[in-house]
Amino acid sequence: MNKLIFILVISLFFSCNQVKETAKATINKSGEVVGKTATEFVEGVTEGVDRTLDCKIDLSKNLIDSGLKTGKFTIENDADGNQNNKMVVYLIFDKEINRELYVKVLDKKGVESGRSKINIEGKIGDAKYYDVVFDKRTNIETKSILKFE
Repeated sequence: MNKLIFILVISLFFSCNQVKETAKATINKSGEVVGKTATEFVEGVTEGVDRTLDCKIDLSKNLIDSGLKTGKFTIENDADGNQNNKMVVYLIFDKEINRELYVKVLDKKGVESGRSKINIEGKIGDAKYYDVVFDKRTNIETKSILKFE
């Protein structure tokens, strides 16, 4: 009888251990899936909030002829927390430039909603970031055109 009880206890132990190992493997696999999904979600959100809002920059022919090019840009909130009224733009100088620029915000229908001016200065081969801050009531919307003149 003691042998029978011993065999049952051993069988029960191995069964429980197998259940435990199966549960552990399932939890580990679930953890991998959750981790991968979370990573993909964060990457998706980051790409979704690309912070360019799918806007376009339009340089005037005069600026292009003056040797100005644009690189990467983002749309941000200003220092006071006003929503989407600041653009940070990377300007590239193919010629020496020292002048004042006007930047206009046009919505996707071409209606102007903001205007700002900045002073830019660069020598041939320079490239710099510039902050263009618009009135606090200007909201750079999705698919806006940022026109440099």
